[in-house]
Amino acid sequence: MTRFIFRRLAFALVTLWLVVSAAFFLIRAAPGGPFDGERRLPPAIEKNLLASYHLDEPLPVQYWRYLRMVGSGDLGPSFKQKDFTVNELIRAGLPISLGVGISAFLLALLFGTLLGTLAALGHNTFRDRFLSGLASLGLAFPPLIVAPVLVLVFAVGLAWLPAGGHTSPQHYVLPTIALSLPYIAAFARLSRVGCLEALRLPHVTTARSKGLSRRRLVFQHVLPSAIVPVLSYSGPAAAALLAGSMVVEEVFSLPGLGRYFVQGAINRDYTLVMGTVLVYAALILALNLLVDLLYGRLDPRVRSEMVASND
Repeated sequence: MTRFIFRRLAFALVTLWLVVSAAFFLIRAAPGGPFDGERRLPPAIEKNLLASYHLDEPLPVQYWRYLRMVGSGDLGPSFKQKDFTVNELIRAGLPISLGVGISAFLLALLFGTLLGTLAALGHNTFRDRFLSGLASLGLAFPPLIVAPVLVLVFAVGLAWLPAGGHTSPQHYVLPTIALSLPYIAAFARLSRVGCLEALRLPHVTTARSKGLSRRRLVFQHVLPSAIVPVLSYSGPAAAALLAGSMVVEEVFSLPGLGRYFVQGAINRDYTLVMGTVLVYAALILALNLLVDLLYGRLDPRVRSEMVASND
C-alpha cells in the first residue's frame, strides 16, 4: 500500500508540473497582454511595466523564474489587482469555492444515492420509471441554464432567497442547488444500476430468502456493493464540481476561485490565471488519490492489486 501511495504521489507531481507548464505557455501564446487596453500606453511606460514584472525577459527565463517562485510557495503579484498578491486572492476565494463545491457534492451524493436506491428497490414500477425519467431530465440541464432560472424563480419572482452575494448561509443555497442538480441525476443513475446488480448477487439472494428485514438487507448487503460505481465516479464528479463553480460564481456574484479565473483570463492576468490553475489541478489530483484509496478499501479486488503492487 505504501509503495502504491508513493507511486500515485509521484504521478500526481509530474501531472501537476505538466499542467502548470502547459498553462504557462498557452496563456502567453494567446493574443494580447496584461497591459493592453482600449488606450495604448506610451512606449516608455509599457517598457517599464514589462521590466518590473520581468515580462521583457526571454520566455524560458520567465518559465524558470515562475517555477522557482512556485517551489517557494510564492504565486506572484496580480497584474491587474495591484493591491493584492495571488496568494492573498486565493486565500480569500478558496474557502468560498470549497464551500459551494463540497456542499454541492454532498447534496448530490446524498440525494442521488437515495433516489437511485429507491428506484432500484421498485424496479419496473411507476416509481422506478418516474425517478429514472427525472434523472435523465436532470442530466439535460447544466448549471449554466439552471442558475439563471433559479434566480428568476426564487430570487426575483418569489423573493425567498438572495440573488447574489456571500454574507449569509442563505446566499449559498441557490448556487449549491444549481451546481448539484446534474450530479444528483448522475449519481441516481449510477446507484440504481449498482443496486440492481447487487440485488442479484448470491449472498443478497440468500439473505433475502432467510427473511432478513428490508432495511438490514439494503444497508448491510446492497449499498456496500452498490456504492462502488458511485465512488468511482466521485473523483471526476468532485473535480467537475470545482471546475463548474466558475459559471455559478459568476451568476451569483461569489468572489471564489472560479470568478477570479474568469476575470484573470479576460484581463490577461497571467499570474492570477496560473495560480487558480495550480490550485484547481492540485485539488483535483488530491481528490482522485483519495477516491482511489477509498475505492481500494471498499472493493477487495482493487485492494488486492494495491497489496500486490508492494511485492
